[in-house]
Amino acid sequence: MGRVSPSGWPIETDLSTDLHYITAAEVHAALDFPSLVEALRLAFVRGASAPVRASHEVTPEGDRLLLMPAWDGDGLGVKIVTVFPRNRERGVASVAALYVLMDGATGHPRALVDGEALTLRRTGAASALASGYLSRRDARRLLVVGTGTLAPTMAEAHCAVRPIERIDVWGRSPQRAGVTAARLVARGLPARAVADLDGALAEADIVTCATTATEPIVRGAQLRPGTHVDLVGAFTPRMRESDDDAVRRARVFVDTFAGALAEAGDLVTPLDAGTITRGHVLAELADLCSGRHPGREHDDEITLFKSVGTALEDLCAARLVAQRRAGNR
Repeated sequence: MGRVSPSGWPIETDLSTDLHYITAAEVHAALDFPSLVEALRLAFVRGASAPVRASHEVTPEGDRLLLMPAWDGDGLGVKIVTVFPRNRERGVASVAALYVLMDGATGHPRALVDGEALTLRRTGAASALASGYLSRRDARRLLVVGTGTLAPTMAEAHCAVRPIERIDVWGRSPQRAGVTAARLVARGLPARAVADLDGALAEADIVTCATTATEPIVRGAQLRPGTHVDLVGAFTPRMRESDDDAVRRARVFVDTFAGALAEAGDLVTPLDAGTITRGHVLAELADLCSGRHPGREHDDEITLFKSVGTALEDLCAARLVAQRRAGNR
């Protein structure tokens, strides 16, 4: 077969026959959460170069191009994302994404991966990875706040690491909450739509929030001791999913310091206001995965995990799905 690179690809190959496109269906089928969570754990222990994403305004109307590169000893890749808000008027999605996976030895492209599916799976898996360190082991009640594309994925991911017996789904639209709950039931999960957010917050062991909210939804006054809060939205400084009280009451962890402290409105706003100090943000995922920080220490503490996404996760997930696809050929 010829020489093989550290990432497992033949070095002397014809790119016209070896550059593969991996579809969304293939991504979802290949990346089961237990396997992806473990792959991410190892990736965070090992580390990678993953600069904070570059964002470029490409039209006067505010259309944007985002670039998220990452590389390590075995490979490199970049996620290319476009955000064109006016696409809603055209009847097409406003966000599109493609991942380009390249060989670490030659730099040659080896796979093109559906970027949306990859993002969904790695985002859910990162939160599940954090939950393994931060939520109570006996957590059984999950509250999903939000009804977008990511909501079912977050529910499945948390169910993969904790013995969830009930999933409450809340959204601003009761109809969409019902549809999301029905989708989860169809996947064999114990979900139901709820209308009372405060009541659901008070009963939840884990709260996962994936919205585009610009004003707080999760309020600290409603959180009971022992709750784990997983915040996935609010990926710009002008967005919020939690109020100051929730952040102040919780022991706070992030996916990466570089990303979350620069971009996450749930942290940037209270830090700028002096509501919390930098020392309130205790650790990032690499610290948890490597054992440098123990994570949850007591059953009655409130923990909060804030993620904005890191290209390390994309590289890890893309490599895993490409390896599995190659193994099935």
